[in-house]
Amino acid sequence: MKLKFSFLVGALAPAILGVAPAIAEPIIWSVQVEENEYRISEGDGVYAWDFDAFIGSDELKVVYRGEGEYVFGEDNFETFENQLRIQTPISTFWDLAAGVRVDTASGPNQVFGVIGLHGLGEQFLEVDLDFFIADDPSLRFEVEYEGLITQRITLTPVIEVDLPFTDNPDFGKGQFAPELELGLRLSYDLIDRAVSPYIGVFYERSFGETSLLTQSEGDNPGEVSFVVGARLQF
Repeated sequence: MKLKFSFLVGALAPAILGVAPAIAEPIIWSVQVEENEYRISEGDGVYAWDFDAFIGSDELKVVYRGEGEYVFGEDNFETFENQLRIQTPISTFWDLAAGVRVDTASGPNQVFGVIGLHGLGEQFLEVDLDFFIADDPSLRFEVEYEGLITQRITLTPVIEVDLPFTDNPDFGKGQFAPELELGLRLSYDLIDRAVSPYIGVFYERSFGETSLLTQSEGDNPGEVSFVVGARLQF
């Protein structure tokens, strides 16, 4: 635990040392809800969310990231993830982030250190790469693209891969056995970019030992859902 704490402090130190000059810049804030949806499939209905909220300056931001899934039939949170991080630019299009992640879904809580890289890749692909540091470390890679069909209609494909580096049967994770999520959402900007209702499809699939652990719990390792929701931005 001391090693994790020392590593986290070391990762945050450069950003913390930059707080003083950053305070002189204008303070800005924003809340962006990327996913706010109900998923309909053969199984139980699921409410899912994924959002970022930040306050700070162009040079230094404090960011809260939250995402999760609530399963109505089971009346519990399948996932409930909270992240608090400091984020600072390292180039024109890329930010480095460091912080802590706490999972508070059904079952024991989990705590991770976080090191992340976020920005725009080729063809304006939005890329998130996060390394989660704990006794059971993992890597998450997400790519999203907003394709404008018209000035108000946007088609957004999303790919996310979660790769655990160790076995963790208590949380249904197998070593190097990834979980894949694919999403395709068609949105309409009803009120500028502030309110954008959308419909779409969502596919999730686990592989290898993670898939076997999922089946042992009586769940389907692969499932397609129809989604309806609204993106929000303030």
